[in-house]
Amino acid sequence: MQGTLTRVKTVVFSGIRGSAAIVVLAFVWELAPRLSLVDATFLPPLSKVLAAWWELVLSGALLENFQASIIRSVSGLLLAICLSIPLGLAIGYYKPIAVILSPVLELFRNTAALALLPVFILILGIGETSKISIVLFACTWPILLNTVNGVRNVDPLLVKSARSLGLGSLKLFLKVILPASLPSIFTGIRLAGASSILVLIAAEMVGAKAGLGYFINYTQYNFQIPEMYAGILTISALGLAINQGLVMIERRFSGWKTN
Repeated sequence: MQGTLTRVKTVVFSGIRGSAAIVVLAFVWELAPRLSLVDATFLPPLSKVLAAWWELVLSGALLENFQASIIRSVSGLLLAICLSIPLGLAIGYYKPIAVILSPVLELFRNTAALALLPVFILILGIGETSKISIVLFACTWPILLNTVNGVRNVDPLLVKSARSLGLGSLKLFLKVILPASLPSIFTGIRLAGASSILVLIAAEMVGAKAGLGYFINYTQYNFQIPEMYAGILTISALGLAINQGLVMIERRFSGWKTN
């Protein structure tokens, strides 16, 4: 019983410490415009932004754009996971595949995704395909490179011990290489999750008729400043939600890992 209470207190105090900086930031945001430390026209108080956010939720305008963005973001991220993890495992485990593919991968991984946005739009148009494709491209590289790195940095002692026990190549891969690579793979997925939001928002600002990036651009052009900040806060919340979801999945599959 005492141990349970101690754990609860630890979690509560950790949550308080973790949210202290956010509370201070919100307090400064609210007071700075009201004390004329910044121009309230361009940075309205947080309370006005939250009021505008709530009105957008009630009207359905925010939900419509939120749905468009999250579908594009998650679709591109899932496609990148399905493509990059098997390819990264193959490159990291089989040297002949690495020799063949490494030059091409080096060429494309050093190309910024947003630099290719005009190409995606020209070839695929301004519809959903181009948005999902640019997210797929941006998310592929962190997952792929971290997967390759995870496979190549498996402790050699683990591999030698497994071989000494008579494990064949397939069982060695499934029981030793893959589980040991999971932390690095999930690091890549979390980095890709952040990229999926950032790249998508930029793409929506350039050419889209819906989405949070489009919404922010629209409100900025129409000088709806509180609504613009409401869209920005929604993007931050979306990124946080995706990251926390990935952390929970990582804990589920990497429960054996010591912190």
